[in-house]
Amino acid sequence: MNGKKLLAGTAVLAVAGVCVSSAVRDEPLTPPIADHGPVRLVAFDSCDNAVTELRRAMAPYVTAYGLGGGPTMFAEGMATDSAGVAQKATPDARAATPPAQQQEHSTTNVHEQGVDEPDVVKTDGKRLVSIVGGRLRLVDVASKAVTGTVDLGERRASQLLVSGDRALVVTEGPVPLFEPTSPPGRPSYAPEAGTELVLVDLKTLEEIGSLKTDGFYLDARQIGGTARVVVRSQPRLPWVYPDQTTNEAGSLRRNKEILQSEPISSWLPRYELDENGARSSGTLVDCANVSRPAAPSATSMLTVLTFDLSGKLGTGRPVSIVADGDTVYGTDRSLYVADDHRLLPELPSRRPVQRPVSTAIHQFDISQAGAPKHVASGEVNGTLLNQYSLSEHEGVLRVATTTGTETRCCWRVPADVAPPQREAAPPSESFVTTLRREGGQLVKLGQAGGLGKGERIYSVRFIGEMGYVVTFRQTDPLYTLDISDPRQPRVTGELKITGYSAYLHPAGDGKLIGVGQEATSQGRTTGTQVSLFDVSDPASPRRLAQHHLPDTSSEAQFDPHAFLYWPQDGTLVVPVSSHRPDFEVSSLVLRVEGDRLRDAGRIAEPSGQDGRGGQRRTIVIGDQLWSISDAGVQVNARNGLAQQAWLPFTP
Repeated sequence: MNGKKLLAGTAVLAVAGVCVSSAVRDEPLTPPIADHGPVRLVAFDSCDNAVTELRRAMAPYVTAYGLGGGPTMFAEGMATDSAGVAQKATPDARAATPPAQQQEHSTTNVHEQGVDEPDVVKTDGKRLVSIVGGRLRLVDVASKAVTGTVDLGERRASQLLVSGDRALVVTEGPVPLFEPTSPPGRPSYAPEAGTELVLVDLKTLEEIGSLKTDGFYLDARQIGGTARVVVRSQPRLPWVYPDQTTNEAGSLRRNKEILQSEPISSWLPRYELDENGARSSGTLVDCANVSRPAAPSATSMLTVLTFDLSGKLGTGRPVSIVADGDTVYGTDRSLYVADDHRLLPELPSRRPVQRPVSTAIHQFDISQAGAPKHVASGEVNGTLLNQYSLSEHEGVLRVATTTGTETRCCWRVPADVAPPQREAAPPSESFVTTLRREGGQLVKLGQAGGLGKGERIYSVRFIGEMGYVVTFRQTDPLYTLDISDPRQPRVTGELKITGYSAYLHPAGDGKLIGVGQEATSQGRTTGTQVSLFDVSDPASPRRLAQHHLPDTSSEAQFDPHAFLYWPQDGTLVVPVSSHRPDFEVSSLVLRVEGDRLRDAGRIAEPSGQDGRGGQRRTIVIGDQLWSISDAGVQVNARNGLAQQAWLPFTP
């Protein structure tokens, strides 16, 4: 991709104006922190310049234990009261009317029309392609039979994209690997992970290519037959660690020497390509195709790979940026990658401190064939929940964030095992900010704040000129926002109820569906809750109906791909799991009928399977519901839910 600054994600971050001499010093460097530095991307003009800049940027983070403040495995530390949880939009607004579906089958529930997202199941109405259970399986709809299987071996298939008779399967290493260090038994804190992309011919059911890259898979998007895959890699430097023969000062000195001697290849991601038995390997991206923010940390790199699924796999015409990435959002013309800087290592000799959190956003033009082109960058305060926190409408980007502070560290970990905060955090607050591209910058137009003070975002939906934000701590305020004037977005209404919605979906006729958890007045969650909201009057949102399943949770709360809504007859399906009295996963089927939710029943797997599975996805095909799990495929009538077929998956 000839020097195009591609995708991925993110970045901005810290360490503005850090200069490091080539001489190795024992005392740790303590440069000033720039949490809100410039976010524009610039390209390296040579490999020599690239390695010099990367060494300089990484130097402040080098310790006796590699990168970070010491021998800790904790990651980033989650933002206090601010790790927002959000979701995104579809089309219209006050009418909240989903697009008419002309086909007789449902597809993956995606953020934007025409922009497909990877999932565990894909269908064209005639066949199902599934990777649940670790194998790619082809199911013929007419005969209700498994017609082919591709054994992926020990590779863990996680997501799938399909175009015609080609499937691109994303496989990932099962867990980050920790290389042995000296003395034995001490983790190195240097995660080694890999992503492998496998291109499969669905006619011959053969692998026609596989591309291995080092690093973590972040996300992917597909428009037509073109797929773009984002991976995040870390530099591979042979750090040493204190042991019986080397103290911390000696280890620190040696690590600084290692940094200054490592070549550019230690930062650039690697690849292994196998196409029809022909194998090649090497550095994935050229220096000319690497860009960086004005103040990179040099502790990670994002690479965007572009594939035409009708052709050969190849190496994906990669383009990289020296940055981290957390969130990918795309329309049919633009790709946005956001970075909240939470993966930045701690600086040595500094106790963890809470610092303001901001999110850098990079916009890439994907309107032309080939690799995306970076066109603008910007920054907002606070952190995103997920891709639904972002929405582009008529050239304006709307962004929902929650402000707060966080302790930075190394890798992400769940909030319940994150390092304790050292200082009292200021109250959190959520905002909706509007941005427009002006030259190479995403410039702030307006902002509406004051949402859920002391709470965090749990879901977001932007629909046309309206926005809907749910925050939660003890009760669930559902806010409605008018963004028709992007320079003056404003809150128009608020509904307070117990519990929260973690996903919002337009249901037509001025209605929204919410999937989340009911809760007590003290904020203790009590089980899956599906709500039907009337938002036709933005000043007075109200809940029309509620369905509560005590002591359950739903995958749809954190993965919208598990949610199904078929507007033709109001069929609504979400998977639910219960641990009382025994673990059970089934599909809850509701019908949206006017102002009410009618319980249409539950779909559970036939008894007698080996304990695998539990419903993962449900698809509408004609007058049937096809439910796919690790154990097999079940076919039920859409009306009455009578079972019509059961296709068990053999190991």
